[in-house]
Order: sequence, then C-alpha cells, then structure tokens
Amino acid sequence: MVVFRYLIREILITMAAVTAVLLLVIMGSRFIRYFADAAAGSLPVGLVGSLMLFHMPGFLQLILPLAFFLGIMLAYGQLYLNSEMTVLQACGFSPLKLLGISLWPGVFTGILVGLCSLWLTPLGLATNELTLQQQSAQADFSALSPGRFQDFGSGRTVYAEHLSENRSRLENVFISEGQDATDDSSHVVTRAESGYQVNDEQTGQRYLVLSNGHRYTVEPGGNAAERLDFATYAFRIESVASERDLDDVELQSTAQLLTRDDSDARAELQWRLSLALMIPVLTLLAMSLSRVDPRQGRFAKLLPAIMLHVVYLSLLLSAQEAMRDGVLATYIGVWPIHLAFLLFGLWLLRRTFGQRRGR
Repeated sequence: MVVFRYLIREILITMAAVTAVLLLVIMGSRFIRYFADAAAGSLPVGLVGSLMLFHMPGFLQLILPLAFFLGIMLAYGQLYLNSEMTVLQACGFSPLKLLGISLWPGVFTGILVGLCSLWLTPLGLATNELTLQQQSAQADFSALSPGRFQDFGSGRTVYAEHLSENRSRLENVFISEGQDATDDSSHVVTRAESGYQVNDEQTGQRYLVLSNGHRYTVEPGGNAAERLDFATYAFRIESVASERDLDDVELQSTAQLLTRDDSDARAELQWRLSLALMIPVLTLLAMSLSRVDPRQGRFAKLLPAIMLHVVYLSLLLSAQEAMRDGVLATYIGVWPIHLAFLLFGLWLLRRTFGQRRGR
C-alpha cells in the first residue's frame, strides 16, 4: 500500500506540474488575443475574464492526456535513474502490476477529460459564443474608448472625444460612413456635439441619436459636397453578423448530438469520446517509453514520446474531418486508430519488458 501511494503520488505531482505549465502557455496566448481585441475596442475589458474561464475546459481536455502521458514517463524515468524501479521489480512488482497501479490515476484523468469533452467544453463554447453575439448585437458604447477611431459596425468608424461616466453618452462625435453604410459610392462624414443610444420597444431596433451637428456627403474624387445641419439626427445600428452559428456541432451538448444521425454529429461525438479513450492507450505507451538506462537520462525518450502523441492526436483529427466530409464512414470512424495504437502499445510493452526478463 505504501508503494502504491508513492507511485500514484509521483505520477499525479508530475502530471499537475506539466498541466500547470502547458495551461499557462496556452491561456497566456489566448489572453493576449482577447486583450488585443479589448485594446482595439472590439471587446469590453470586463468580458475577458469570463471568456477565459469558459475556454478553460477546452484547453484541459487537450492538455490532460498529454500531461498524464508525460507524467508517467517523467515519474517512472526518475525511478529508473535512481534504480528504485529495479528494486521494486526485484521485490515482486512485475510490469503488469505496475501497469495496474498506473491505471488508477489514469481512471481519474479519464473521468476529468470525459467531463470536459462531453459536458463542460461544449457548454463553455456555447456560452462564449452567445456572449459575443449578444455583445455584437447590442453594439453599445461599452467597448468604445475615448480619443480613438473604432469600428462601430456596418462600415462606420466612430471617434468620440469624451464618454460620460456611465458610458451612455458620447461627446464631440465624429462618424465616417463608407459605402457599406450608405449603399452607394458616396462617403458621409458626420460631426455632432453629443450622441446617445435609444431602443425602439416596438421593433427592437437600436438607434444612435446625434445632437447639434453637421452631415457632409461627398463623392470620391469630386470637388463638391452636400452639407446638412441638424439639431437631432438618428440612424439605425445594425447588428454585426456572428462568425459562427449556434447550431454548430461543436457548440451542441452531447445529449443533442445523440439525437442526431448526420455525419457531423457522429464525428463530433466520436472525437469527444476519443479524448477519454486515449488515456489507457497512452498508459501502455508511457510504461514502455519511461524505461531508460541511467546513462541516458530521464529526458532521453521525451521528444519521441511527444511526437508519438502528436501523431496519435493528428490522426484522430484527420479521421474526424474525413467523417464530416463523407470520405470516411462513421461506423468505421476513429476506432481503427485507437486499436492500432493499443496493439502498438501492447507490442512495445512486451518487447521492452520481455527482453529484460530474457536477459
């Protein structure tokens, strides 16, 4: 029991360290993207934290299998370096028994990965997509920064010298409208002392109302312009089209996918299951690749192991795309890939430890 707890603790500690490093790197790159969008004014700063939180399950479902794989390799590699594994095997801990011990943290990791891939990740993606669509539909002033030219949708560029404290009113407004907004070849420039947003309760449309300003209409290349002075002028704010439909299979729950019989749904469902099924296969591979000679060092087989994991994951992704495109039948799907790597893991385990028993 002491050895059992010791081995599991070594695997989990190493796995946690690898997970923390990989999660920090991946989330850091995504945070930089969101922070750049917020700095450009296309995303309110207050949404960055929630968007990152709901993206975390999607990161974890990819990081945890690799972290568990490397955790076994690094933990057992250190035991081989210190000759502790030799002592354990001399005391009766056969490779099969070590494999059984390694599968216990594998079950725990598989449950976490399955929880992320089957439930939390689609929920988080759908929540983020809905949040971004609502933000685009509102097109309010929360993302505007005073003193900067920013895209306001529908071909309009807005500049405001000041914003009120509650960010509901613009002051000293400049608006440039291109062909997308005017539906002709003219270009319209509008200046106003102030502006605010109103909602039409009957139609649900949103309008930007400008006060005390001038509106200039010019033809590109022309030397004449039309000027309109106004006390109040309003134009409709159109919602920005969303990049992705909420009916996308990646955003649907696993229960919804089970009710569908199309290739897209089947491919997505097999992909979500595959992330958890990788864990026992990776355990077999890690058991063999973790065995190193003291002169080699614990990192001797690390690069080949990472490349093997990348090939495994890439083949699963390719099979998923092939199923969506109709090239690969869904009843075949990703299962031959899992079977091939499982057989390779068994062969590698027999080859590695069988030769040692022979010697």
